[in-house]
Amino acid sequence: MAYEVTEGLFNGEKAIWLRAGKYEAALLPEIGANLIAFRDIEAGYKFLREPAEQEMDLFRESPAVYGIPVLFPPNRYRDGKFEVAGIKYELPVNEASTGNHLHGFFYDKPWTVVEKGTNGQESFVVVSYLVDENDSIYQYLPHRFEIRLRYCLSSEGLTQTSTVTNLGNKVMPNMLGFHTALNAPFSSESKREDVTAHVTTGVRWELDERMLPTGRTIPMTPLEQAMKSPEGGWPYAEALDNHYSAEPVNGRNLAEIVDHRLGLKLVYDAGTKYKQWMVWNNKASAGYICPEPQINMVDAPNVNLPDETKGLVVLRPGEAWSETSRFYVERA
Repeated sequence: MAYEVTEGLFNGEKAIWLRAGKYEAALLPEIGANLIAFRDIEAGYKFLREPAEQEMDLFRESPAVYGIPVLFPPNRYRDGKFEVAGIKYELPVNEASTGNHLHGFFYDKPWTVVEKGTNGQESFVVVSYLVDENDSIYQYLPHRFEIRLRYCLSSEGLTQTSTVTNLGNKVMPNMLGFHTALNAPFSSESKREDVTAHVTTGVRWELDERMLPTGRTIPMTPLEQAMKSPEGGWPYAEALDNHYSAEPVNGRNLAEIVDHRLGLKLVYDAGTKYKQWMVWNNKASAGYICPEPQINMVDAPNVNLPDETKGLVVLRPGEAWSETSRFYVERA
């Protein structure tokens, strides 16, 4: 099998291209280290929602709804304010409709390419974002820390390893998630009606009018129950913008898209360290769904629940957190 890593362009933007046999992937280091494409080039399948060339201006304005954007901290925070370990944080309110901070700071920033290459088993790229006193993010997250992503492509598919390291002398909250946008279906010849989706959700968290958790749970709809079951449900039966705990099955915390016309299943095995999910389908209006794994609940520091329940993780000075997620295709 041929492996290669090249620097090139994706619709005019600088990209690192990974290739491994029939698979290729592209990462945009200057736009949030977004893994913008994962494809089976032999079959013509695109597993992630990609911006077309004429959509690149829309992508630059809203990079969080294509590919695999990095969210830190993920989702919404009431008035942008919270407190962790005695440190008060005030993030900019960037969602006028709710008065909240939304999606953090990293999904549109330039990242540093640390390493790239092949090793006979995979092609890979490692990117890093370092926050310190000289970075604009430090005024909101006053910690020295690094987020590092390693993407590798092999005959088994795509693997993402995410590592957050506290490089400072204070404890810091580790609040990471990904706004992963999966094509459903991933073949241009299939229709939306050909797909089902399954996510290993636990309970559904109630959200208030500002899209923030109340700390209570509410019953799932029939569609949510179907998607929770291994058989899956049709992900466009209703609008989804809902929050859940993760409930791994047989030790695996995942989302699956099945294209029944093709008899193929895309598995997104996110990893069990992500304790929460958001699931969003853009008002059931398009051909993609975002199963978003998060370490923590939305607005976790402000939710009156135990840290373990809401997934609030703090890193001590020098401590690192890491998790590996996998994307692969199998027969349904």
